[in-house]
Amino acid sequence: MATSTSARQALRRARSQVPAILTGPASPPDSEGVARLADRLHGEINDNCPLIVALTGSVACGKSTLTASLVEILSRRVAVETISTDGFLHPNAVLEERGLMMRKGFPESYDNDAMAEAIARVRVLPAVFPAHSHETYDIDPALARTISPPDILILEGLGFEPPSAGDRRAGEPDLLIYLDAETEHIEAWFLERFMGFWHAAEHDPASFYQRFRGMSETEARDFARTEVWEKINLPNLENHILPLRNHADWVLLKDADHRLNF
Repeated sequence: MATSTSARQALRRARSQVPAILTGPASPPDSEGVARLADRLHGEINDNCPLIVALTGSVACGKSTLTASLVEILSRRVAVETISTDGFLHPNAVLEERGLMMRKGFPESYDNDAMAEAIARVRVLPAVFPAHSHETYDIDPALARTISPPDILILEGLGFEPPSAGDRRAGEPDLLIYLDAETEHIEAWFLERFMGFWHAAEHDPASFYQRFRGMSETEARDFARTEVWEKINLPNLENHILPLRNHADWVLLKDADHRLNF
């Protein structure tokens, strides 16, 4: 299919605003599996120090939805906080200066030193966690949160580095959890979610996906598959995200029906 002018314009925006396309609600997770995972996490709590959990995996595999479900269960028993790693993306001005706007969402676009500093601090003192705005698609200081040491802190998203082989440093998560699924399922979930937002944008002028409404439904789906999934999400998964699975403390396998196996 020849790429229309509107599709080319959308592509330029999409590549500079990757996190905006990669986030959003996913299908409801397996409630029984989430409950078992919450119990397992609760059993890892150390009374003397927060349990810092990193939850990563491909875009569109349901990390944010799983995190929200875990928080709902765990918050009945302990103090739990959650942070998106989008907040540790470098500001757009820095990415522009370094020529990395087209790599937003890839490892080099994250400030790993700032992430490590925040993790180390929140173990003993209140720490400030920056936040990324999905309205401006940039770091917004007004959205930063100060978090006191909780019982459990779940850091959800991308940008994690492989943990140390021995004892973890203070700036590293205590647990690295990898949410895994078959690539064909992840692609299908991504396309389903993208098109859901595309349809919803018809009645929402403020939606980020309004900019794709100039495409036909077929153009939008083809754009999502060939320009976003195949050129951005899949290479990031294969080259940078998937290798973390070999370093994970726990691997959760999500099947086509969103059931969790671990």
